[in-house]
Amino acid sequence: MAPCLLLRICLWLFLPLSIHPVIPAKNITPLVNGYAHNDYWHKRPLLDALEKGYTHIEADIFKVGSECIVAHLFPFFRKGKTLENLYLKPLYGHIREHGGEVYPGYGKPIVLMIDIKLNANTTYRMLRPLLEKYRSMLTSYENGVITERQVTIVISGNKPYQLMQQERTRYAFIDESLTAIRENNFPNSLCPIASCHYGSLLNWNGEGAMPETEKARLIGFVNAAHTQGKKVRLWASPEKTAVWNELLNCGVDLVNTDQLDALRDFLLTRRDIAATAASDDHGHRYAMAK
Repeated sequence: MAPCLLLRICLWLFLPLSIHPVIPAKNITPLVNGYAHNDYWHKRPLLDALEKGYTHIEADIFKVGSECIVAHLFPFFRKGKTLENLYLKPLYGHIREHGGEVYPGYGKPIVLMIDIKLNANTTYRMLRPLLEKYRSMLTSYENGVITERQVTIVISGNKPYQLMQQERTRYAFIDESLTAIRENNFPNSLCPIASCHYGSLLNWNGEGAMPETEKARLIGFVNAAHTQGKKVRLWASPEKTAVWNELLNCGVDLVNTDQLDALRDFLLTRRDIAATAASDDHGHRYAMAK
């Protein structure tokens, strides 16, 4: 095991549980393309991502006894580090304190991606009543009708496709495999996001230009997902601004990162550059019309 990963695991094992303060939500710009990968590795799970404006946040879980324990590798010795304590309960409190919103004026759900590490069906069966407990803030599917609320739960990792397809009422959706999207063609009402490992589609490491053959392959899968109304994410992508920029240029919706500050700064700078360019173009067209 890599030394840095071992250190992070040790820190995660022995860091005390923090009392979740309600964070100020004013003056935070929601990052529509920001995806906080393995969010629980950060010093303050959930809170760090919310303070930086992330709209997609990931937590891995194991079923341990009657609890959903948040963990990447070792689900034991984690008393209190449950999905409810680290994510659902703080989100509920945050929403109550901010007038029923996660980010004031954002008007869209944020996504909590729950990666089931083992035993898809048994873990989901235990997760389901926990989600029902927080249904007042969760996007629901009820008899074919989707009602958006402040938080949308999406299941990744080991996915209980058949079990969830049979439900007439549920408070979760599924992260579909992007590389199998043309064959599966699951409805958007079940799978609103499609993801895959970066290396499944691309070999480009961010040095030089992305090869045209790889770009064409990526755009083909992105277009197939968008045709079905799904957002696209590639995980384990190189943490480089050149890669982030090219992914967005190719239509990828969600940029996966462990580097919350770096990606936030990149996305805000990219937004500002685009706004300036649009303003300059408008001014040029106005001058031409005079």
